[in-house]
Order: sequence, then C-alpha cells, then structure tokens
Amino acid sequence: MRALGIDAGLDPGLARELAARCQALGYHSLWANDAPGAPGLETLAHFAEGAPGLDLGVGVLPLQRYEPAAIAADAERLGLDPARLWLGIGSGTLSPQIEPLRRAVGELRDRLPGGVRIVIAAMRPRLCRLGGEIADGVLLNWMLPDGAARAREWVREAAADAGREAPVVASYVRVAVGAGAQERLDAMEGRYRTLTPGQAAHFAALDVPLGTVGVAEAEAGAVREGLAPYEPALDLTIARVLADSEADALAAVADAAAP
Repeated sequence: MRALGIDAGLDPGLARELAARCQALGYHSLWANDAPGAPGLETLAHFAEGAPGLDLGVGVLPLQRYEPAAIAADAERLGLDPARLWLGIGSGTLSPQIEPLRRAVGELRDRLPGGVRIVIAAMRPRLCRLGGEIADGVLLNWMLPDGAARAREWVREAAADAGREAPVVASYVRVAVGAGAQERLDAMEGRYRTLTPGQAAHFAALDVPLGTVGVAEAEAGAVREGLAPYEPALDLTIARVLADSEADALAAVADAAAP
C-alpha cells in the first residue's frame, strides 16, 4: 500500500486539491505530521473534505504536548470519522516512554470508539515490540529497507507473543523530485541527524552517507524504482513530500510516487 505524507499547516484549499488528486491516483491514505502552530488533525480535516474515500493519518502527536483527552476532543471537534482515522502518537521527550504510551493507547480507545486505529511511533526494538503488543499500527521514520524489515519482525514477534493479529507497519520515506531534489533531501536528513541524541545515535548506527535515507530523483520516472525496495519491507509506504507548499510542487511528488 502507498500513502502520501506532507507537512501540516498546508493552505486548506491546497490540502483539498491535493487530497482529491491523491484519491484519483489510487493512494491508500493521506498523512500529516504535527508541529507547534501547525496542528496535524486540522490538516486531516481539510484532506477529508477533498478525498472522502481515503483514510487519514496523523504522525505523530507527541505526548509531551498532547493529553489523550485533548486529542480525542480535537478529533471530535473537527468531525474526523474514527473509521477513517489512523491516530499516531509518540513519546516525544517523555522518559520513561513505555508506560505513558501504554496508558495513552488505552485512554484513546475509550474516548474514541468507532474504529479509530492507534499508531505508535517507533525506531528501536522496545517501542516496536510495544506496538506489536497493543497498537493497530507502528510508524517508523528515517529507515532503510533492511532496517524497516527488521523492525517489522520485532512488531510481528510481539504480536504473536500477545496472541493478536500483527498491526500495520508503516514508514515515512522522504521523496524529493526534480531540480534540487538531492539538496532538499540532504538538508532535511542533515537536520534530523543532529536533532536529538536519539536521532544522532540512530543515524550513527545506519552508518550511511548523507542524503541516502530517502529517495531523491531529478526525473520523476525514477521515483517508483527508488521506492520499490521498501515495498516488501513494509505494509504501508508513506511517501513523505519534500517540496515547497505550492500546488505544482506537491502535485509533482504525488504523481511521481503514486502506486
């Protein structure tokens, strides 16, 4: 399955236009991140208007900024259909991580009945296994295909141990297209490589050159080939757009990464 992910805070008209395009292109779902001043659930509400047939995902709402009660209230206020919603949460800067996430999953299920799917952000074994034990999905980030495949095994092993069906394993894969594509991937990846000690350790373990954890292609026709290695490693590949928030730039990535 293929999804498209963008930065939250997109102009509502652009969000609706992009969503309609993605529905026509055959995407499974549309995803937005969340940032201070750019609420991800607000962007999902605009997507919902433009693409009534697509699932909607937010990835992720960090628990140091959001209480489960506030998340549920926002989803209800915005009229988001729980049956279409993939609600991603992450521990953010909380320490310890496991128990706050476990409690948040349970509380969100109680507050948002009706089929909402809870997704846990994970990059390391303990959180992958927690997702396998209790979540409906696990969202990876900044992974290479072999790392994604290994993480999915952790998730599946934990689900089997818990006697439940394995959750969906998804990952953001950054995609840049056209002139300056490699520079855009280099800049974004470079920022994340030093964003937090955890991110720095993650990239150090990857031990690959800058600008190789994602897909950057001058020619749109090469994007599907760049995404292909992720397909057997994941249940859902989310092509995360690296482009200006303009209609033509967004459409170029959506078209190039379409399933």
